[in-house]
Amino acid sequence: MNRRNFLHAAGSAAFNTAIIGGVGAGIILPASATQPAARAPAQVRQLAFMNTHTGDTFSDTYWENGAYVPDAMAAINNVMRDHRSGEVHAIDPRLLDQLHSLNGLVEASAPFQIISGYRSPATNAALHDASSGVATRSLHMDGRAIDIRIRGVELPRLRDAALGMNAGGVGYYEASDFIHVDTGRVRHW
Repeated sequence: MNRRNFLHAAGSAAFNTAIIGGVGAGIILPASATQPAARAPAQVRQLAFMNTHTGDTFSDTYWENGAYVPDAMAAINNVMRDHRSGEVHAIDPRLLDQLHSLNGLVEASAPFQIISGYRSPATNAALHDASSGVATRSLHMDGRAIDIRIRGVELPRLRDAALGMNAGGVGYYEASDFIHVDTGRVRHW
């Protein structure tokens, strides 16, 4: 029922009550007046994170009504900061959207555990020197990659769901108990 019909029905009811007397006497409302109008569900995207190195957390809406929420984006940038240097960098919103989709696919109730989010160039260079598994020009340095796990979700299941999205790079690090997800070209290792 639209506002005009509702006001008309309410006005008629008040008039009938005044004329006939007594509360509710003679009131006839259209059937639709007793049912709430259907509304489209609010368009929101939520994420939850826990940084395994800092203990910092985020659990909130990061996108609603067609736009990213600036305060939430700033909070996510902080939680995903380089834990070695403390440097904060903007995280690619597309990465957050991938994580939101991934969370839905695995139906997780626990937050994403962040092993590595943003990495400063200095941190990335040090990690690259210490390990053959770190790319020289890692997408972590652009805020376009994250290494994660979710308590209660088996790592192969998380990897398979990420691969099934066909949305970017997916790395599987079974021995270190995490997967890598990024917004680069579709590839896996």
